[in-house]
Amino acid sequence: MSIFKRLRDLTVASVNDALDSMEDPVVMLNQYMRDMEVEIGQVEVAVARQVALEKKFRQQLDEANALIEKRDRQVKLALTEGEDELARRALADKKQYEGRAAEYETLYLSASESATQMREKLAELKEEFYKMRAKKFTLMARAQVARTQKQVNQAVVGIGNQSAGRGFARMEEKVMRMEAEAQMSGQWRQTNRAWENALSELEKDDLDAELASIKASINEVKTPVAKPVQS
Repeated sequence: MSIFKRLRDLTVASVNDALDSMEDPVVMLNQYMRDMEVEIGQVEVAVARQVALEKKFRQQLDEANALIEKRDRQVKLALTEGEDELARRALADKKQYEGRAAEYETLYLSASESATQMREKLAELKEEFYKMRAKKFTLMARAQVARTQKQVNQAVVGIGNQSAGRGFARMEEKVMRMEAEAQMSGQWRQTNRAWENALSELEKDDLDAELASIKASINEVKTPVAKPVQS
């Protein structure tokens, strides 16, 4: 396989993938319905023209047959009156109209057959259109359900690996850290309070001892010293 063919295949595949991703089922279904409406309208116009042509050939055939009958009466009347020349001319016209009538009949039958086929085709198109229109609403509903389900699935998957999920995890970690800090702070305050209480007790003991010492000194000053007895 040549490199150019491989590049061509790759390009075509990429374009097809891009087109597939761009196609919205709802939009495309509506477009298909519009296309079919246009096609039905075109067939209706063609059927109307064919029916008009059928009527035209029918009218020409009826007129030719009427002239044939008229010339036939004129031929008989001329022969009755002994007007052989007039009878001959009327008979010639009759033959001419018979040729036209045969031609008009062929055209009329062909136009009538075509008109019948086109009417049947139009009826089939309309029936198919009504079926597609009914199916369109079903497909649109299914597409909406599928689109919603896809969004839900993407949202569920995204909770664990997208920004919202990561943000929640980060905030949860921060709250846990704040709780730990608050707990440690409470424990530190309790430890500090116990330490301060212990120091207060020690200071109280020191004060009591110092106070007792001062009190003893005062008592010694107040108590007179006994003089020794001389012999």
